[in-house]
Amino acid sequence: MAQTLSKSINLEEFLKLPETKPASEYIDGKIIQKPMPQGKHSTIQTEFSTTVNAVLKSRRIARAFSELRLTFGDRSTVPDVSVFTWARIPRAENGEIANTFAIAPDWTIEILSPDQSQTKVTKNILHCLNHGTQMGWLIDPDEQTVFVYLPKQQPEVFDASEQKLPVPSFASELNLNVGAVFGWLLE
Repeated sequence: MAQTLSKSINLEEFLKLPETKPASEYIDGKIIQKPMPQGKHSTIQTEFSTTVNAVLKSRRIARAFSELRLTFGDRSTVPDVSVFTWARIPRAENGEIANTFAIAPDWTIEILSPDQSQTKVTKNILHCLNHGTQMGWLIDPDEQTVFVYLPKQQPEVFDASEQKLPVPSFASELNLNVGAVFGWLLE
């Protein structure tokens, strides 16, 4: 279960704290430590990032980042995977990828861990959507279900193996279905 620290601090103070493992997030004035990823979570996270980067990064369309701290809208969270279109990736003056990402991703992906609150994770996805994210996925490995969130729309549920999963328009070259995502757990 995620731990919540009771001491109330502001976002600026939170960002000065040392990083924790697993990561801590700053939400509604509270520090909440994420649960430690387990096998299913880690497998899907790694395979998803690898798949996105194999298709989109090589063509400079977008890039997937795992466990990247994002700080915007008075929150600092660490989605399991954040995808940014190439032009929106924060960069330093020398062109290298910046250390600080203070914008919402174009696509946010959360993978539910056994001891994690689906409500908390859903709130993080909705926060991203309210700040410009095009699409959010909540992947539930135990239920083998993917919830897809779009701005100002009802979430869609994908739980049949052959169902093609929607992706943001910039990622149209990705061809993923429910069976492929959960098939990664068998490889």
